[in-house]
Amino acid sequence: MPAILMIDDDTELCELVAEYLALDGFQFTAAHDGQQGLAMAQSGDYQLILLDIMLPGMDGLSVLKALRASQYCPVLMLTARGDDVDRIVGLELGADDYLAKPFNPRELVARIKAILRRVELTQVPQSNSDSVLNLNGLLLNPASRQLSCNGEVVALTATEFQLLELLMRRAGEVVSKDELSREVLGKRLQMYDRSLDMHISNIRKKIAIYSSDEKIQTLRGSGYLFLQGKV
Repeated sequence: MPAILMIDDDTELCELVAEYLALDGFQFTAAHDGQQGLAMAQSGDYQLILLDIMLPGMDGLSVLKALRASQYCPVLMLTARGDDVDRIVGLELGADDYLAKPFNPRELVARIKAILRRVELTQVPQSNSDSVLNLNGLLLNPASRQLSCNGEVVALTATEFQLLELLMRRAGEVVSKDELSREVLGKRLQMYDRSLDMHISNIRKKIAIYSSDEKIQTLRGSGYLFLQGKV
């Protein structure tokens, strides 16, 4: 029974989401201000956080930043429709996905399940030691769910790890954005959806701390290509 924490000051919406998630067997708890929500999120008692941006006391982006500084727990942001700036900033801070209000409850459940599947995949030990990937200065070990660059550990979210693993396994091959979105994010690529681009950008930034070599190339209109390294 995955435990979901919703941090949102809209009490009626929280009650509606609670009823809908209960039908799918989720445990549900709500917090209605940012500071209380952050304290509850940091307890480690929840498998996923639904986080509204506009909150009293402490806004959602500040909650996300503080949470990411202390631990990793998957976060699905709830944003106002058309509020692209908050979505981009939230993804830069490490949110796993976002959903615009008003949303269809079925889509909310689908997004939650997709995120939890990604997290589960990163937590299940892999028995095949041959699956370790060592390419272009990166060592990705699915068994330990760890990435290192030039000997330094690079901390990735579950979403980032899966994206990078898929690209590395297809090194030298262009992988379309639509395929990446479906295989990793669990949704079809939508027009103007920047979530995939922001996850790739976050991966690049984290790797760039330890290496200046280009690892992932963007092919405009086609997708992404993991470079195999210097020849």
